[in-house]
Amino acid sequence: MASEVQEPTTTPESDESPYGELQVDLPALTALLDGPYAEIRAMVREGLVEYASVLEDAETMTRDEFRDRVRDVVVELAATGQTGMGFPKEYGGGGDIGASVAAFETLGFGDLSVLVKVGVQFGLFGGAILQLGTQRHHDAYLAGLVKGDILGCFAMTETGHGSNVQALGTTATYDPATQEFVIRTETPSATKDYIGNAAKHAQLAVVFAQLVVDGATHGVHALVVPLRDGDTVLPGITITDDGPKMGLNGVDNGRIAFDGVRVPRDALLDRFAQVTEDGEYVSEIDNANRRFFTMLGTLVQGRVCVGAAGLSASKVALTIAVEYALRRRQFEATEDEREELLLDYGMHQRRLLPLLARTYALHFGQQVLSSRLHDVFSGITTDEVARRQLESRAAGTKALATWHATRTIQECREACGGAGYLAENRFAALKADTDVFTTFEGDNHVLLQLVAKGLLTDYASDFSDLDQFGMVRFVAGLAVETVLERSRAHKLLEQLRDAFGGDKWDQDTGLLDPNYHRAMFEFREEHMIGGVARRLKRGIDAGMNPGEVFSRVQDHVVAAAHAHVERLVLDAFLDAVDAQPEGELKSVLNLVSDLHALSSIEADRGWFMEHGRLTSQRSKAISREVNILCRQVRPLAGDLVRAFGVPREMLRAESLLSWGEEDGRG
Repeated sequence: MASEVQEPTTTPESDESPYGELQVDLPALTALLDGPYAEIRAMVREGLVEYASVLEDAETMTRDEFRDRVRDVVVELAATGQTGMGFPKEYGGGGDIGASVAAFETLGFGDLSVLVKVGVQFGLFGGAILQLGTQRHHDAYLAGLVKGDILGCFAMTETGHGSNVQALGTTATYDPATQEFVIRTETPSATKDYIGNAAKHAQLAVVFAQLVVDGATHGVHALVVPLRDGDTVLPGITITDDGPKMGLNGVDNGRIAFDGVRVPRDALLDRFAQVTEDGEYVSEIDNANRRFFTMLGTLVQGRVCVGAAGLSASKVALTIAVEYALRRRQFEATEDEREELLLDYGMHQRRLLPLLARTYALHFGQQVLSSRLHDVFSGITTDEVARRQLESRAAGTKALATWHATRTIQECREACGGAGYLAENRFAALKADTDVFTTFEGDNHVLLQLVAKGLLTDYASDFSDLDQFGMVRFVAGLAVETVLERSRAHKLLEQLRDAFGGDKWDQDTGLLDPNYHRAMFEFREEHMIGGVARRLKRGIDAGMNPGEVFSRVQDHVVAAAHAHVERLVLDAFLDAVDAQPEGELKSVLNLVSDLHALSSIEADRGWFMEHGRLTSQRSKAISREVNILCRQVRPLAGDLVRAFGVPREMLRAESLLSWGEEDGRG
């Protein structure tokens, strides 16, 4: 646990900090944030600067020109090796999953069409071949795609089905006479849609389809299907352009339909299931649901990377908005002859600094997630429960990080006034390009239901086999206490209650004690999990259909998952603080952590008061403390955003950041 921080001995209205006068050791903080892959991040930053002109190209080129420009940048980046770090070394990769996530996250400081095209090519298309294919597929494709010589796409989503991948309508029917699969778009709603790289550049597609062998359907599987010979679309394939989008117009999204397209038997990515020459379907995983979730689980890196990209966009927005607020003056508030800096106003601090603190919290949460992804996919961790927990954590962190990006970019845009509305100041592109992140790699609300499923079942009873309605039946068959006793939050909360002398822990603990912050987040999580379990059980006991029961409590399901991931993020932040040696850097991080925790409790004060864990007096005290913390963070704000290491060329925003070039430290 993070070390206890003593309450200030000053009155509630005093600004005297319990940490004393603080300064940020900028190189040390940047090194901490960059983590073990600082050299990789530095290399990517240099590449971003080299291709900084692509940010302007998005505004000056036609859509087709910009798409080709983005394609060229991606291919040139591939030649440097920075986009292929997660692939095996024998195919030209770096053999390091953690490095690949760090590189992708840092690439998020730049043009996001480039980022997404990198994600499609190397994360989705390349990742599917790596994780779902076997040696022959690796030998055939990996070296070419790592170098950018083979461009591909990931054809999963259909017009009629997005999140419900198990219900995809495309079929791949095995013909034993020719030893081929016949790919067919059975209905218009089965058209592959919103497929990045498809409209113009992809030569190959990894196509997800219902596998039909000898009249039996074996669920969704993936096959490698050629789309083009050069620029010519192959027979039986129809590709149309999705047209202009809200953002990311450097990515050529398209629709694909198949009319009896034949591919050889070896086109099946057969790591988890094979079809023999004579048409026998073989898989070591007997249960179709478990097989499906196992296949999708190997693609979890995409969710990890989308969350990381959203976080990077938030850092760009905050860097621009905070730097602007340290230069721009408005109104003679304290002096007659000089106007006040924006960041000296309490409301401006309130608007930006809790978002800055939350960005730090999510950063450390993302670091934990990336580390666990590396361990699982590198074979360091082989436990199946750890893999399921990784999938859950990736889903939840992606949801929180991308929602945070949407909120943060909007607030930062408003905090820069009319100047923030100009395209040259990046907010227009940041808003437009990140908006889809909340539905990329899964709609956030659906992802949080996946998180809740794990919480309620504790990855038990063949977790992979349970659809949401099976989960309802499973939970309803348990005592609610059993569900709660499984939760980590329950065990920790009991320990905290003992440590604080009983049930008054929420009243007797200091506001700046990290144990209090943990206890509040854990109480909320435990109470919400128990509430969902009780509601599910009541519905089933009343004879209701499990689907109707789930629908009626869906808001509670999502809220419980949200509370769980919020607690994971707080834990990651507090653990990172606790790991630092005593000194000024640790004190700075403690201050930022306090602001994150208390502003989060304040934001949900209604729930805590409804459930008896926050008196009106303590609620008011928290608001006063948040104001004080904002004033204490304010002199550090410039260095806190500079520590993100966003290259100056990526900020653009000359009209925002040239107001007298003041540092604004007060």
